Amino acid sequence: MPFVNVRIAGSGIAADQVDRLHSGVTALMADILGKNRDLTAVLVEEVPATGWQVGGRPVAFAAHVQAAITAGTNDAEEKARFIAEANALLHRVLGDALPLATYVVVQEIAADAWGYDGRTQAHRRLAR
Repeated sequence: MPFVNVRIAGSGIAADQVDRLHSGVTALMADILGKNRDLTAVLVEEVPATGWQVGGRPVAFAAHVQAAITAGTNDAEEKARFIAEANALLHRVLGDALPLATYVVVQEIAADAWGYDGRTQAHRRLAR
């Protein structure tokens, strides 16, 4: 039940770029982190460039990926590969104008602290 938020600041992105980010991030979550594709939620949202700075300086274009997964479900190598591949996806879809400080974050959340359809991940594990 991963949730991924992709934030993009800049002059706006085209619908096909949003589609490529949705499908690309979903594929990375499934193929690298082993998450269920049908339960992977991806939100691509645009924010005003005026609200984004790097190093205390405004940027013309920026992106950030934050993926929430259940703690302990992936090892360090899988997370590192996801981070590298997600960064590469951002550059393929959005171009190389992204700043060096383009972060991809994998946030691990305890199984008893999140879930879907009214049940925590811990409860789902116990029910198996």
